[in-house]
Formats: sequence, structure tokens, C-alpha cells
Amino acid sequence: MLKFLKGVVAGSGAGRKDLPYNIGEPYSSAWGSWVHYRGTSKDDGAPVSIFSLSGSSANDGHLVAGHNGVKRLRTVRHPNILSFLHSTEAEALDGSTTKVTIYIVTEPVMPLSEKIKELRLEGSQRDEYYAWGLHRISKAVSFLNNDCKLVHGNVCMASVVVTQTLDWKLHAFDVLSEYDGNNEAATGPMLQYEWLIGSQYKSMELSKSDWSAIRKSPPWAIDSWGLGCLIYELFSGMKLGRTEELRNTTNIPKSLLQDYQRLLSSMPSRRLNPSKLLENSEYFQNKLVDTIQFMEILNLMDSVEKDNFFRKLPNLADQLPRSIVQKKLLPLLASALEFGSATAPALTALLKMGSCLSPEEYGVKILPTIIKLFASNDRAIRVGLLQHIDQYGESLSAQMVDEQVYLHVANGFSDTSAFLRELTLKSMLVLAPKLSQRTISGSLLKFLSKLQVDEEPAIRTNTTILLGNIASHLNDGTRKRVLINAFTVRALRDTFSPARGAGIMALSATSSYYDATEIATRILPNIVVLTIDPDSDVRSKAFQAVEQFLQLVKQFHEKPSGDATGAAGTLSSLPGNASLLGWAMSSLTLKVTDDANIAQIRVNSRTDLSDNPPPASPTLTDGWGDLDNGTRGEQDDDKVGWDDIEPLEEARPSEALASIQAAQKRPVSVPKTQAINSRPKNTLKGSKDDDDDLWGDVASNTKSGKVVDADDPWGAIAAPVLKSSSKSLNLKSSGSASDELWASIAAPPPTAGHKPMSGGRGRGAKPATPRLGAQRINRTSSGNPN
Repeated sequence: MLKFLKGVVAGSGAGRKDLPYNIGEPYSSAWGSWVHYRGTSKDDGAPVSIFSLSGSSANDGHLVAGHNGVKRLRTVRHPNILSFLHSTEAEALDGSTTKVTIYIVTEPVMPLSEKIKELRLEGSQRDEYYAWGLHRISKAVSFLNNDCKLVHGNVCMASVVVTQTLDWKLHAFDVLSEYDGNNEAATGPMLQYEWLIGSQYKSMELSKSDWSAIRKSPPWAIDSWGLGCLIYELFSGMKLGRTEELRNTTNIPKSLLQDYQRLLSSMPSRRLNPSKLLENSEYFQNKLVDTIQFMEILNLMDSVEKDNFFRKLPNLADQLPRSIVQKKLLPLLASALEFGSATAPALTALLKMGSCLSPEEYGVKILPTIIKLFASNDRAIRVGLLQHIDQYGESLSAQMVDEQVYLHVANGFSDTSAFLRELTLKSMLVLAPKLSQRTISGSLLKFLSKLQVDEEPAIRTNTTILLGNIASHLNDGTRKRVLINAFTVRALRDTFSPARGAGIMALSATSSYYDATEIATRILPNIVVLTIDPDSDVRSKAFQAVEQFLQLVKQFHEKPSGDATGAAGTLSSLPGNASLLGWAMSSLTLKVTDDANIAQIRVNSRTDLSDNPPPASPTLTDGWGDLDNGTRGEQDDDKVGWDDIEPLEEARPSEALASIQAAQKRPVSVPKTQAINSRPKNTLKGSKDDDDDLWGDVASNTKSGKVVDADDPWGAIAAPVLKSSSKSLNLKSSGSASDELWASIAAPPPTAGHKPMSGGRGRGAKPATPRLGAQRINRTSSGNPN
């Protein structure tokens, strides 16, 4: 470790074997005597570039200049100058002589000449990319000349390298020296290692070694000439052979020609300052340069400028070189989104740019950013993520969704914005198949239970649609506990007609999960009621569903074995399901597989559940636990659910009702006085006892917070009979032969001639009226105080 730190700080090390990097294959070209290698870090395998320079001894001129280059590269830092990472020096015996080698480790780069061949850009895209690259190098040269008062001395194509993000960077600092033009006493060469510069790249005064003229010239005079050489090599596509070749301007763009000529002025004092080149040249005014410059100063822009820029960026990206968009703009955009400097419209641009990436690149460049954005508190970002989930949802792994994404998405189920709640609900069509059973039963179903009673009708409808779509991803125990209750007790009784239609279609599409008993006792009775629904579309769907489920029950009837639990049948789902899904999910364009599409869910035959009991659900707290089948109780905020609803069984009369029915069949003749005396002494107490006997089941439901719903399809059959028999028995004074059980509908007895027995207080002529609330009864032993 100490050797590594020594190499970083002092620029020397013990040798190549202690270099914490692996040296790979060399590139075909490099500046001067240096060799440019590909390399990787021994610690994490990160790519790097390694430059090596060898000499016969430590006093070798190339090694001395190389040491100067290492020192300068380490100390000069700029975004457009090659980034230094590490350096070391190694000695090795080569026969009888000692060979000394300097190693410099930098960020991974490629020689510009090789990168141009690799990109193969043409036309306007080539010109835009060259303009952007020259813009970067001009900024680096301007920084050296104007800010640092340094002279590079050998700006050319060989001294420019390209990063993985296609940025051009300046290196080859072996000749770099301070500008001493203000030192009148200086007489020697200003550039100590100017002999390393090729003669074709030297300006007239430099080739003559006229140091006096050089010192009187501005600091940028030598490097402006070098920029002219770079421009010539760039557009001619060949290395500069002689200085005279610079006069050939055939390949120089017209918008750059005048600046090119000023850079190569024969008078050093009249050469164009690189900073002026950046400010005034028309050549740098193009879409690519403007786009990248805007991205680099994004933090300085206001929100309106950002919104306008990012809304135009997707269309603008189509006009730029794809390689530059993917390797340069995409990382800039991802970084801006992660650190909050980009607005929500940038997400659309990010996804569009990433659509051209391979699956491997997409997982590296796009998905990490998206996962981080799910934790954002910016509601606009969350809406954008949910709206475009179909574009990246398939690329998310099940582990990513279950452990990182769902926890943040689930917050939208309880959001105050109905729009965000609906988007969150629809996103589950993509995410739910990737969730674990524990997450589905323990969390997702709770939220869906609450959304099925949401104030927004569209959300209630889409919740039913979603349950039908994800039914295949639930285990058997959860399906039996949730589906029928959700579709019949909730969806079929919704006041919103599309929600009722969705419930019918969801039942039809999931018919393979129900046995004959469930179909006959719990599904068909609830669907039949909807055949007289006010909405014609609901009626039509109800008739189709009734026919389908009757066929399933008929198949069970025709089975010789009489297997009551295996009648799920093999019928396909109704063709109308597709239109329902299209209506409810119109805002999403989803590629739904057959097992996820409510219109295409297969109906598979089921086996005997007695032989294969359904597995226990991971949890019984999914939120469907407090509804009674056939009723719509008052929902408690914390207890809204499906799972504890008892199946609808065949109606059996209670013991009290059975006795009433038996009594109705017997002819009874009761004298008048006997009928009167048969009344209970305390009418209030008698009424209470009768109610307890006849409404025991209902009372128990009422005590538990479950009340009979007025829309209960069974209410018209059961409720009136039971209710009429629970009144106090008051017979007419006329002695007609009638059963005492029908006395509740008779007129009150006359008050003249006798005093009726009363179990209440006072001397009134009419029986005591039952009063609400807690009361003390049977306070006296006799009904007549006299």
C-alpha cells in the first residue's frame, strides 16, 4: 500500500510488478515515443489506459521529457485534459544494459485517429461531432494559454484522445512549459523540449528558433498554430506531412475557413486567440454543441428553460449521431435526473434514448437510474415513471421489483391524487407478476381491497380488471378467499355500471378457478340478478355469463363420477372480455401475455380439492375479512376485505320460522276470551323474545357491524316474511278463528267494557308502546294496579 501511495504522490514506484493495474493490448498509434496500452484495475477490473515510455538510462532525453510530462499531467486539472490516475517507474536488465520504463495510468481513452475510423460518421453528423470535439480542445488550449500562462507546444491529432463518452481530451505534456514573455532577461529556449516536436507542426518562428520573437508574441501564438494543424488533419483525414500542406483548404468547411486562416497567420501577433475562436466562430453553432453545453450548465437554468429544453430533446436526439446520444447525452441525462437538476420531461427523453440500447447496456445505463427515481418525492417524476412503465417494466427483474421498486410504488395507492392512484393501480399489471406471494397477499391485496371502494368509479372498475388479470399469479388459497368475494359482493353491486360489467367479465375470465358448488351457490345467484340491470351492456354480459356458468354446472352434472369440486370445466373465456380490458386500460399500451390478459385467460380443468387441498395463504390480513356474503356493510377504514365472507348456502328456515310454518298448516279455532287471555302479560317483553328467536342470525350479524344492504338480491325474498312475524301479538276483539301468529296485523282491541291486561305502568286503556333504549321491565307482578 505504501508503494502504491508513493507512486501516486511522487510519481515513481518499485516497478511494473507492483503496478496495481493489468497491462493489455497496445493501440496502433500514440504521441511521440510513448506506447498506449489498454488496461484494467487489479482491484475491481475497471478499464484504464496505460502509457509507457522506455529509455536506455535515466539520463535519456526522452525519459527526462517524459518525467516533465508526468509532472505536468498530474498537476494540471481541467475537464478537457486527460485525467491522471497513477504513475510509476520500473528498471529491468536488458542484457548488459539497464532499461528504464515510465508508466502513466489514466482514465480509459482511445487515440482520436482510431476513434474516428470506428465511428464512421458522414455528412452533417460528422461535422457536428468534429465541431464539438474542436470546441473541447480549444477550451483546453485556451485554459493553458490564457489562465495558466502555459504553452503546450505540440497540439495535433496525436495529442488528442477520446474517452468512453466520446469526449475529446488533450494530453502529451512532455513539451509543456511556462510562458516567460514578460521576462526580458530570459535568453535561452522557452520550450526546453521543443526538439520533440515534428518539423511539420512547427510555426515559422519556432522552426527558426527565434525565441525573441516568440517571447514578444502572445502566449497562444504557438498553440494557435497547432490548432490549425489539428483542423487540417481532422478534415483531410491524413497526418500532416509537410508545413506547406496547410495551404490546401479544399476540405476545410466554409464556416470555419476564415478562422482556420487566422490561426495559421504568418504573423504570431495576429493569430486568433482560442478563446475568441470559441466565442465568434459560426462553426460551433450547431445542435449537438448547443445541446451538450446546455446539459453541462443545467444547474444554472430556471425551470421554464429546463422544461422547454427537455420537451424538445426526444425529437432533437433523433437528428444527432446515435453513438453520441447513447455514450454522451444519455449519461449526462441520467446524472441530471439522479441529482435532481432535471425536470420530469427529461424522463421521457431518457427512455426514448435508451430504447436503442442492447438489453445488457439498458440494464447498466438506464435501470439503475429508474430504480433511484422511484424513491423521488417529486410527484411529477413518479407520474412519469408510472405512465411509461410499459417501456421498461419488462427489463426489471423480479428481485428489483419486489425489494426495491414496489415499496416506493405502493405509496401511490394512498395518494390524495386520484390520477396517481389510478396510475399506480395500472402499473400493477406489469409489476404484480414479478412480486412474491408474500408481497401480494400481505400488501398488494390490502391496497386493492381499499381501492375497490374508492370514491372514483374508474378506479373501482380498474381494480376489478386488475384482479382478473393477476388471478393466475395468486396461489389457490388466496384465489378462493378473494376472487368470488371481490367480484360478487363488491363489483356486481357497484353503483357504476361499467364496474358491474367488469365484475361479470372478471368472473367469466377466471371461471377455471371455481368449483361447481361455488358456481351454483355463490356466482350464479349474483349474476342472475343483473339480467334485469338498468344498463343494457351489463344485462348482455350477465346473460352471456349465466350461459357460460350453466354450461359448467351442466358438465359437472354429466360427469359420471359426480366430482363436486372438479367442475371448473374447459370452456374458454367470453369473447367480450377483450373490449372491457381495452376500455379500462385505454391509457396504457401494454404487451400482456395470455395468462395476464383478462380476455385470454385459459380455463383449465381442476382436480378434486379433497385430494389436493388448497395451500394455506401466507397471510389472512389481505383486507377482505369483514364483509358478509350478500350484504354491503358499513366499511371500517382499517377492516375492509374479502377473505372472511361465508359462502352462500341453501336457505334453511330457523327453528322459530319452522314452527310458524307448521302452525300455519294446522287449523286452529280459538274463542275470543281465550285469544285475549293468550296475550302475554308484558307485551314489551314478549315482543323482545319473539325478535330474539326469529332474527337470531340477523341480530348476530348486526352486532358484528354487518347490516343488511338494501340492494341485496335476496332481500326481496327473505326479509318481508321474517319481519312480519316479529311483531307483538295483538288479536282483534272479534272472536274469529285465526292463529295468534297473525295477530300482529289485526286492529287494536276496543277499550270499552273491560280493561286489557297490561305489563306496563299506569292505567291506560291501550297496551304499553315499546320504547327505544334500555328499559326496566316486569316491575310489577300484576298488570292491574287496582
